Amino acid sequence: MSSLLKVDNEIKTKVDAFRERITGEAEDLVANFFPKKLLELDHFLKDPILNIIELKDIHSEINLSVPDPIILTNSHDGLEPQNTKKRKLEDGAGDDNCQVTGTKVFVMPGGMMKSNNKLVDLIEKVKPEIRTLIEKCNTVKMWVQLLIPRIEDGNNFGVSIQEETVAELRTVEGEAASYLDQISRYYITRAKLVSKIAKYPHVEDYRRTVTEIDEKEYISLKIIVSELRNQYVTLHDMILKNIEKIKRPRSSNAETLY
Repeated sequence: MSSLLKVDNEIKTKVDAFRERITGEAEDLVANFFPKKLLELDHFLKDPILNIIELKDIHSEINLSVPDPIILTNSHDGLEPQNTKKRKLEDGAGDDNCQVTGTKVFVMPGGMMKSNNKLVDLIEKVKPEIRTLIEKCNTVKMWVQLLIPRIEDGNNFGVSIQEETVAELRTVEGEAASYLDQISRYYITRAKLVSKIAKYPHVEDYRRTVTEIDEKEYISLKIIVSELRNQYVTLHDMILKNIEKIKRPRSSNAETLY
């Protein structure tokens, strides 16, 4: 191999050190970190914050009062009803073109409109767990990929197990990243609804939709924590059951790592 590609000895030494470090970290993650984390998340699922029975307890008050109605009449400018209709038609303000513009909002009455603090606190506890899973999966995935031997004809059953493991780790990474996107979408959706309430404070459905969004996010956060725990369980079990083939994919002693 050295005759086909010349590698600097100093670089090779550093790369070998990197391999050893990744191997040590990954094996410790699978053997110790994953089981500890799944037990920790299982305990978290029993926390009272994730077991609220009455979802109304997570509702957040929206301090936007409904303004007094302003009554306008067709004759407020002194025009006759017939002339008023003619004027509307001339101005292009007929029924077909009429739009409800809502209330102009220059400033919130109570200053900044607060988020749902109960959900924000819960999200701040869940997000680090999502990030941890992504980072640890990336480390284990790199370890398995480094164990894949060079491509050869036949005797590839162990290699297929390695590839299945890498695919599962990649899937878990993607699902965990989607949880972060889900949290971002919650904030954006809620902000748009609150803006609608500020503009149309007399429409009750917007206010009810905000409470529905909050309840949905609470349920989703509990499901996310449950999924994080399940993913640790699945990865730990899968890798342990196939550790022999993952570390020694071929029975031959001639295998060579990339």
